[in-house]
Amino acid sequence: MKLFIIWVAAICLTACDKMERSSFETASPASGGASLRLIQTIPLPGVEGRIDHLAVDLKGQRLFIAALGNNTVEIVDLNTSKVIHSITGLSEPQGIVFVPEFRKIFVANGGNGACEIFDSDTLQLVDKLDLSGDADNIRYDVNSRLVYVGYGNGGLRLIDASTDKTLSDIKLDGHPESFQLESAGSKIFVNIPSAHQIAEVDRLQKKVAAKWTIASADANYPMALDENQHRLFVGFRSPANLKVYDTETGHPVTTLDSVADGDDIFYDAAHKIIFVIGGEGSIDIFSQQDPDHYKLITRIPTAAGARTGLWVQELNRLYVAIPRRGAQEAEIRVYELQS
Repeated sequence: MKLFIIWVAAICLTACDKMERSSFETASPASGGASLRLIQTIPLPGVEGRIDHLAVDLKGQRLFIAALGNNTVEIVDLNTSKVIHSITGLSEPQGIVFVPEFRKIFVANGGNGACEIFDSDTLQLVDKLDLSGDADNIRYDVNSRLVYVGYGNGGLRLIDASTDKTLSDIKLDGHPESFQLESAGSKIFVNIPSAHQIAEVDRLQKKVAAKWTIASADANYPMALDENQHRLFVGFRSPANLKVYDTETGHPVTTLDSVADGDDIFYDAAHKIIFVIGGEGSIDIFSQQDPDHYKLITRIPTAAGARTGLWVQELNRLYVAIPRRGAQEAEIRVYELQS
């Protein structure tokens, strides 16, 4: 009888374990649409603290990870799924961008306010630009070949990607968080949570053209852009929600509840979906029914503190950074879009 009870208990534990892992690895949409399937985990040995933003070298099959709390940039070979190099000696790296035309990696450091530039082949430092402090999000405009860095108490620094020279600065009303560049137009949309606003910047005139005042929520950090349909997706932390704005008027279109502590949002135009990554411990996927209507189609569990990542449309994959917390080791979880 004892053996029979032990045998039944073992079956139950195995079944529960399978159910737990299954719900962890994938989540089905509540009512059709897209979802994500966990296809791989990539360990980040020895990485401690917060992990900030990511960038990718598609041709070289490398992933660059700004390990803020570790003061390093971790470089992963996507073919072998292993860390192949760590750039050390950084000061709270936050933003990172890879510029394939010039084989350079630009890293924005929050600690010392420097933008450090590395040769992407040798991984050696080739230049360093000192900003006034808290260098943060960073973007590359392939058309103008300019790198934009948000920094300090309110500025966007324009850097020539070919020469590494500072060209100019755009003054803002507070520290910029996420910002997005139009590719066909001349606007930049900038989250400025300390000023309770979204700034609309004219990058040809290099100045703020309009300020969208925010009254119903605070802490607007992440942002994504649907340029073709003139929609801007902004993540708020207090309360946790996703707001959709009309970029032609600056007016909000709709508001949806979302995962808390969001720090990255991505929009996929091909599938008409929005990913919101939140440190509460999940990824929300929203479906865009049309420019004015959206719905939450699924929520994918991740881990506490996992609030940054990178959507790579060319690979149909979402990379999510998992920080080390307790028994949970630092890693990158790789999700494949299932539609």
